[in-house]
Amino acid sequence: MEFQDRLLKCVDCGSEFLFTAGEQLFFHDKQFKNEPKRCKPCKTKRAAAVGANPTSNYQKVETRTTCSGCGKDTTVPFKPTQGRPVFCRECFQQRRAAGATA
Repeated sequence: MEFQDRLLKCVDCGSEFLFTAGEQLFFHDKQFKNEPKRCKPCKTKRAAAVGANPTSNYQKVETRTTCSGCGKDTTVPFKPTQGRPVFCRECFQQRRAAGATA
């Protein structure tokens, strides 16, 4: 199946936006039944209005902690849960490698 770029009309602002062949292929592969209804600015505005977090506003969490394996100070990309061990990168990779060989 060959796709071609198409112009669609936004249901919110009425402006035309491009529905590219690549996007159409993606929709086809994911078996989406409906084509997009909104242009990117309106889609972002609507996501903010309904409380969805757009991926562009994702904020990475960095937490300073002590490694449960070697005891050195480290940072992890999540907020640790109380009672669960937290490992630095080196200890984590060693445990992962040991688990794969066991």
